[in-house]
Amino acid sequence: MFRKVMRGAVGAAAALALAGASLPAQAQDFINILTGGTSGVYYPLGVALSKVFTDKVQGSRPSVQATKASVENLTLLQQGKGEIGFTLGDSLAMGWAGDEEAGFKSKLDKLRGITAIYPNYIQVVATQESGIKSLADLKGKRLSVGAPKSGTELNARAILQGAGLTYKDLGKVEYLPFGESVELMKNRQLDATLQSAGLGVSSIRDLATSVPIVVVEIPASVVDKVGTPYVKATIPANTYGGQTAPVQTAAVVNYLVTHSGVKDETVYQMTKAIYDSLPDLAAAHAAAKDIKLESALSGMPVPMHPGAQRYFDEKGIKKQGS
Repeated sequence: MFRKVMRGAVGAAAALALAGASLPAQAQDFINILTGGTSGVYYPLGVALSKVFTDKVQGSRPSVQATKASVENLTLLQQGKGEIGFTLGDSLAMGWAGDEEAGFKSKLDKLRGITAIYPNYIQVVATQESGIKSLADLKGKRLSVGAPKSGTELNARAILQGAGLTYKDLGKVEYLPFGESVELMKNRQLDATLQSAGLGVSSIRDLATSVPIVVVEIPASVVDKVGTPYVKATIPANTYGGQTAPVQTAAVVNYLVTHSGVKDETVYQMTKAIYDSLPDLAAAHAAAKDIKLESALSGMPVPMHPGAQRYFDEKGIKKQGS
């Protein structure tokens, strides 16, 4: 009798084990990370985030998607085709408002904030051979302004306008990603490029090792004319080869965002993983050294996702003015 009972118990336990084996212990969360071009800053940081999420967000399956950056990322998030994306602050505000001129056909009402990250520096770089030393010198010259309707291109329009210039004043406008812009400059097919990115972006570093460059100043007076969300900033001396003096420029804050359909717990775990892994992100790109917990909610132009808000509530971080 005892053996029969034991056999029955073992059989029942085996059946339960098999039943359990047929069901996942925890549903896997796909986390598609929307970044930018591979020669920018968003992409290497996205790769670093993928590793962080793999290690620290239980049951997650991260992937990294190269995109045209801010505007495309926001559109994809609205469509539910990504779980977290990088964006410039001005693009984010325009997407939330549904600014058609910026490339948004309607209000992107599903966007939700995760955190402010690092500032993008608006970096205008010319070949020394072009003779360009100021924004005014861009008249009649060949300039690449980033992919059409990208965050970088929106920055280019704003900065040129602040300097009293339009695309019509230029000799030629190219709408190219960072890497392609640099290749054309190396081949003397382009005079200058405007790149909105973290300091030390690989494309400009690459250019500076190939040809003598000039990092063109964006004066404080131009930044003042452009106004919010642009702020005055400085590109430190020796950020790029041959750039021996600091250069005044403009900057705009980057954000990580998601959409309302992503689970609260997933966003909470992603947010926690980001701030638990800042040294890993800084190792992937120096721009991440500027990610600070105390400024995580700074200027966020869209509603916070409840999962991210929970993390910042736990840390006692409040939005300025609240």
